[in-house]
Amino acid sequence: MKGRRMLRGARIVALVVLAAAVLSFVVMSLWNWLMPGLFALNRISFWQALGLLIFTKILFGGFRGPRGAHIHWRGRMMDRWAQMTPEEREKFREGMSGRCGVFGARTAEPKV
Repeated sequence: MKGRRMLRGARIVALVVLAAAVLSFVVMSLWNWLMPGLFALNRISFWQALGLLIFTKILFGGFRGPRGAHIHWRGRMMDRWAQMTPEEREKFREGMSGRCGVFGARTAEPKV
């Protein structure tokens, strides 16, 4: 079990390194093709392209996922719950009780 996790982690690290290398090569190629001719800038090396890629990621994208993306499902579920009839809610509770333990133990309905 632990060996599989290590292998999976190694694959992820290898994929990240490969993606960084490919993206850096693309940035370097585009820079060296366009910038010297258009703006009379110097050519850059692979490592400078990697640094430029990381720099732009920090400036414009950050290293986190989309803000609040993991909360959107809750709003959608609350909307669906509000549109259900009491019979549909009870059927949903019965269906979820085997999967989620004590589902719907609260008696109060959510405020709409």
